[in-house]
Amino acid sequence: MKILVVGGGGREHAIIWKLKQSSLVSKIFAAPGNAGISLIAESVDIKADNINGLADFAKKNNIDLTVVGPELPLTLGIVDEFNQRDLRIFGPTQLAAEIEGSKVFAKEFMRKYHIPTAPYQIFSDLTEATKFVKSAALPVVIKASGLAAGKGVVIAHNQEEAVQAVERIMVQKVFGEAGTSIVVENFLEGQEVSVMAFTDGKTVKMMLPSQDHKRVGDGDTGPNTGGMGAYCPVNFMDDITLKTIKEHILEPTIYGLEREGRNYKGVLYAGLMMTPAGPKVMEFNCRFGDPETQAVLPLLKSDLADIFIAIVDGNLSIIDELEWEQKAAVCVILASKGYPDKPEIGRRIFGLRDYSDMDSMLYHSGTRREGKNWITAGGRVVGVTSVENDLPSAISRAYNVIENIKFDGMIYRTDIGLKSAAMNRSYGG
Repeated sequence: MKILVVGGGGREHAIIWKLKQSSLVSKIFAAPGNAGISLIAESVDIKADNINGLADFAKKNNIDLTVVGPELPLTLGIVDEFNQRDLRIFGPTQLAAEIEGSKVFAKEFMRKYHIPTAPYQIFSDLTEATKFVKSAALPVVIKASGLAAGKGVVIAHNQEEAVQAVERIMVQKVFGEAGTSIVVENFLEGQEVSVMAFTDGKTVKMMLPSQDHKRVGDGDTGPNTGGMGAYCPVNFMDDITLKTIKEHILEPTIYGLEREGRNYKGVLYAGLMMTPAGPKVMEFNCRFGDPETQAVLPLLKSDLADIFIAIVDGNLSIIDELEWEQKAAVCVILASKGYPDKPEIGRRIFGLRDYSDMDSMLYHSGTRREGKNWITAGGRVVGVTSVENDLPSAISRAYNVIENIKFDGMIYRTDIGLKSAAMNRSYGG
């Protein structure tokens, strides 16, 4: 089977790495891919948002299945285009992907179907939004409604920060048209958890829960990023809690989307806050998370290609329960100086090699090649993932690998995975 994976980040590298282990897969293409991905798949010079170009390539090259990594092509309707051309593709349709593409839609949807989430207000008028945040209980969470690469959330701890956030999003348009409307939410306290699930629109099969580290600095300081690291599984999530999430959040969401004429196939990602009152949804994403995927997929024993095919064919129920390694994985992101605002790129990277002898993988996000040299080409450069029998050992192994990798201005968090012991910390919702 020939597979085309759309995207060029660490998430897509991890997906391709896992698909390579399937006996069903004979050839993998990546569009556009990156320098690291090109070591295990054939890169194709087509951007992820070039939907017609991707469909033409899939048709011409007899691609058996296309797997979409990032959210942008999904919200632009790539699945709809492929379906019209009778091309098999893994991911939700444009209408279904609106669960991520519009936070306004997502919040209204959750209210309608009684899915637990933070109380909120929606604004498209600057004056009304500014007036509201001046009187809101602090801290308050302000979100751009549209896609903002995981960076469109501001937790304002005082009135000045709240007003500035509204102006940056709605007036200065720091997130472009994503900030035409905003959602203002109550701040939730608890532990933040990412739960991803496979679904064919009827059956839901949960993956192991993971925990992302959004802020750029140790101790959750600095601005939000696309993610600085993740670990899996989350040791404070018991079977009863996971059952609650499935029955009261994931399944009602899939049911509600179907009722709305938005049949959902693919991965549904729920960003949750584990509050004293139970799990509440902070956001939904319509695809695999990044960097959560780099920590979750290394623990998956089941055949990923088999799962993808079952979902596309609407037969996920015939897949046995997912099998997982009884181990722990941690992914630490190595980023460029200045990330997330103005990353400095073009720096030579030293120490990139195969670390499988140390039970570790390097998932490339922003790298390119100049001759034999590796060069930084993005804010997030490489994700170092290590797998061990327990989380402390996985953390130690990942940071041991990092000691071998260097580039000018390299930044990374030194506390990835340590949240697992901090049950009473507060995070933005």
